[in-house]
Amino acid sequence: MSQPPASLTLDRGLALLEAVADAEGEACTVAQLAAHIGVSRAAVYRLLGPLCDRGLLYRDGSRVRLGVGLLRLAGRVVPQMRELAIPVLRQLAEDLGATAHLSVADNDTVRAVAVVEPTWTSYHVGYRVGSTHPIGRGAAGKALTLSALRPGGKGWVSSVGELEAGAHGIAAPVRGVPGLRASVGVVSLHALDGQEVGPRVMQAATELAAALGGGARDQNVS
Repeated sequence: MSQPPASLTLDRGLALLEAVADAEGEACTVAQLAAHIGVSRAAVYRLLGPLCDRGLLYRDGSRVRLGVGLLRLAGRVVPQMRELAIPVLRQLAEDLGATAHLSVADNDTVRAVAVVEPTWTSYHVGYRVGSTHPIGRGAAGKALTLSALRPGGKGWVSSVGELEAGAHGIAAPVRGVPGLRASVGVVSLHALDGQEVGPRVMQAATELAAALGGGARDQNVS
């Protein structure tokens, strides 16, 4: 029997990994995975070999779950994302005189993974890396949930005093990066002009999407 092309094998292996991840903690059977990705059970067993060898998947008989090797890979994502985000956030903070941040969705919460404060202001909002809040509150969280951000919407959202009394925030989603739910935003103790700041925050989100290898053209900044 001839072997499938390497690119097809890779695609099937990635589909298998995604299928196990989509089970959300439940162990999948080989039969279920075969049906899900459209291959034979024998093919699933062949794909499982290298994935299990690298710790990305774990097989217990005919049941498969995610492997702890994924934790090692996941632990390297945020530092790399932060490194790419800092220059974009620094420019945004200096241009607007507001604290700029990158936040990512973590189930039903939003976590700040990168923060840059302006250097020239007399005072500004302090925003701690690692801080979390509910995904539906604050501009950073609302930017990931509101239907207004679908095609035809203005592309950014604002909030006042939802997370900190007197704080004004504007944020836009980072679009076009597969598997990433994130937003770029600014927060200030002064009122923010949405017509001026909103498009600038969207531009920063577009720049970051491009740096992360996403489809920056999906951002509408018109």
